[in-house]
Amino acid sequence: MLEMNKEKLALEITARLKLRYPRLKTALNWENPWQLLVATVLSAQCTDKQVNKITPVFFQKWPAPFDLEKSSLEEVAQVVRSAGFYRNKSKNLIAAARIIVSRYNGQVPDRMEELLALPGVARKTANIILSNAFGINQGIAVDTHVKRISFRLGLSESTNPDIIEKDLILLFPVEEWGNINHLLVFFGREVCKARRPECARCELNDICVKKGI
Repeated sequence: MLEMNKEKLALEITARLKLRYPRLKTALNWENPWQLLVATVLSAQCTDKQVNKITPVFFQKWPAPFDLEKSSLEEVAQVVRSAGFYRNKSKNLIAAARIIVSRYNGQVPDRMEELLALPGVARKTANIILSNAFGINQGIAVDTHVKRISFRLGLSESTNPDIIEKDLILLFPVEEWGNINHLLVFFGREVCKARRPECARCELNDICVKKGI
């Protein structure tokens, strides 16, 4: 295995994965900050593929927060049922819509602290919205793929998403923060899988410490 410090390792990982994934965008289908917020909230413990089946109907019925805030829990739950945890997600989305309408005139806020005040929005979701919808890199979204791969590569020793994020933002240039989630998520789905990582065809094989494998 090639030896290098963590900063150089992070840069090498970014360079190699960008060759594999030259065009980066979220796997969720969306057209504006409101749609991305809804899709990301629904994606918790649900596949992006399944969310993309739900959102066309959702966005047709509730194209803006003004539309959703007046809807009943039962009506929303019926539409998002297949996303799992549908009652809680429905409750959070309705509550978030009401806050967005009352405080921000129907516009999804573009500040971390304001996003975190919305029901159902944690740092991962807020980072995804800020980076993808507003072009603001304020952190790195840490999901299950980022968590797993960061540990395997030796970029972080923690299992806590907040600590992992702090570790990663010290290693990667700020202009790459928004890309890191995309790169590691796609890579985690295709190569560095949870149960059977395909190390033999991995372009990071020679620089990976393979922790936990």
